[in-house]
Amino acid sequence: MNGNVPLAQAGTDELVLPARVQEALGQLVGAAKEGLLALSVGVGLGVLAELMEEEVDEVVGPKGKHDPGRAAVRHGHAAGEVTLGGRRVAVERPRVRSADGRSELPLETYAHFADRDLLSRSVLERMLAGVSTRRYRRTQEPVGSQVEQAARSTSRSAVSRTFVERTRRSLGELMSRRLDDVRLAVMMIDGLELQGRTNVVALGITTEGVKIPLGLWEGSTENATVATALLSDLVERGLDPEQGILFVIDGAKALRRAIRNVFDDAPVQRCLRHKERNVTEHLPERERPAVKQRLRKAWALEDHARALDQLRRLAGELDRNYPGAAGSLREGMEETLTLTRLGVTGSLRRTLESTNPCESMIEIVRRTQRNVKRWSSGEMALRWTAAGMLEAERQFRKIIGYRDLATLVVAIERDHDRRRRSVDAAHTPSKEAAIVAAM
Repeated sequence: MNGNVPLAQAGTDELVLPARVQEALGQLVGAAKEGLLALSVGVGLGVLAELMEEEVDEVVGPKGKHDPGRAAVRHGHAAGEVTLGGRRVAVERPRVRSADGRSELPLETYAHFADRDLLSRSVLERMLAGVSTRRYRRTQEPVGSQVEQAARSTSRSAVSRTFVERTRRSLGELMSRRLDDVRLAVMMIDGLELQGRTNVVALGITTEGVKIPLGLWEGSTENATVATALLSDLVERGLDPEQGILFVIDGAKALRRAIRNVFDDAPVQRCLRHKERNVTEHLPERERPAVKQRLRKAWALEDHARALDQLRRLAGELDRNYPGAAGSLREGMEETLTLTRLGVTGSLRRTLESTNPCESMIEIVRRTQRNVKRWSSGEMALRWTAAGMLEAERQFRKIIGYRDLATLVVAIERDHDRRRRSVDAAHTPSKEAAIVAAM
């Protein structure tokens, strides 16, 4: 076949492009000069127009053929907008009304591409990646000058409104997550400082080693009301307080009391890094390396009684010259050895002996917030933190040592049963006491 034969005159096995598409292709010459992406955008918009017209044909019937039984009729065209590359672009959309003229029927094709969620997701991702509102337009892909001139929703104020809306949704999503079917092995709680404001964040680790952001609250871990509200909210969202959970915390007394109130006698592991820092801050610089070495040596022992004895001995030696360090070490001393008491060893022990997994999430949150110069409200801090936590979740991997989590759960349940028997025995009178009481 001669290569110069027009497409319309080609063999019957070749298709003729619709006139609308041919017209659109004729308008793409200018776009092609601006680059491949701009050309692709032009083609895409042309195809979108054809898809909408095809849907109209499916709903109404072929144009020019009268159908007395049709349920809808064409109703001209109207201005519309679709989301394209982080911007809103004007398009002409066909309209369809019911045959009785009472209502307009939506087109699924247009509704899909007009969805603003694509725009808000693009804004969220770029803002969390560190793009400021004034530089947002510079980060967009080149889509051609004609499309760019007609684009909307890229101004500083528009981007800011979109981001607020999306982060508010992220906050609602995080704080409404149901936890009925979540089987946790570990919960870590820590505080995030935000230029004078503090958010308390909770991270769960399932029995399979999967990390899950559980929630966040405005306030400090030293605030008993905040700590209790934090844990009570998790229970209200379906978390079973009877399941064996190990809590890893920084040592805040208010948080410790809240755990006891809401989760009864759940085991608590004090973060060794926090405890080490608290103790050594009471010491002069020359004394810190030696004390730090002794602390770590005791915490590394697998014999619980021996480790506890070494810590008590160190506290006794510190009493005379550094009573502040001794008092800090004694406070919650046994809870620095909870993992040792439960028989947890190896890589899982190294993972859970500190709040590092939670702090890794917090570090990602901080990175997403690095361009924020001023926190205008607590709600703003909560929105940004929630969005950062969900962003961190996308990067999560299973914790190191997750294969031993089943052993940890069994150890927690065994420890729980032992403590309950001990409490029951303490409240059960002896035979001699019963006889005396009966006399």
